[in-house]
Amino acid sequence: MRSGNKDDGSKAVIVANGRYPHHPVPLSVIKNAPYIVCCDGAANHFIEAGGYPDAIVGDCDSISEENRVRFADKLFPDKEQETNDLTKSVLFCVENGRRNIIIVGGTGIREDHSIGNISLLTDYEAMANVKMVTNYGIFTPISSKTTFNSFAGEKVSLFSIGQKPITTDGLKYPIENRILTNWWQGTLNESLGDRFTVDTCGRVLVFQVFDSEKDQDNSRSTSSDLIG
Repeated sequence: MRSGNKDDGSKAVIVANGRYPHHPVPLSVIKNAPYIVCCDGAANHFIEAGGYPDAIVGDCDSISEENRVRFADKLFPDKEQETNDLTKSVLFCVENGRRNIIIVGGTGIREDHSIGNISLLTDYEAMANVKMVTNYGIFTPISSKTTFNSFAGEKVSLFSIGQKPITTDGLKYPIENRILTNWWQGTLNESLGDRFTVDTCGRVLVFQVFDSEKDQDNSRSTSSDLIG
């Protein structure tokens, strides 16, 4: 299931307790991960699917007794109740010097959990280089002018967390120094070429939708670009 790149101590993939990935890009991210952290609630399924976590973080009250014994040296319990297991896993990575983080399995079951996990990316951006890879695309949190690699026709959506102006370049429907007051206002845009830029001083989530044919053929190179 997992080949793994050489671990230089700076990167990690977090498997969250959402729907387990089926798209080739997030699956390839897992396969090539140098270091995997499982959120507590995701551990049993990940192990049953053939995975081998390097760390299991959270309340650690959802793990089967068999896995609790088998992975005793991989358990890092955190009983703190003011944050969820995904945040605990991100903090665990950062505290251990792993600041290049990809999250998979963060969406796809309950909508309130999905929205909460996605919104947390804007908090994580202040402490790490983090992305969330779903079965449909990639979420990237930003707080300054950022240029994205793209392709003509790529579907792009922007979600603003806070009241700060946004300007874009290279999108079909340009945004010029505009404050987005509702999440829908920045959705369903489209890239015009091989890159686009989003300029803001606020907290913004950028979602790039997979091109099915392109990413089916190039899942290995896509995951390598993500993991670095």
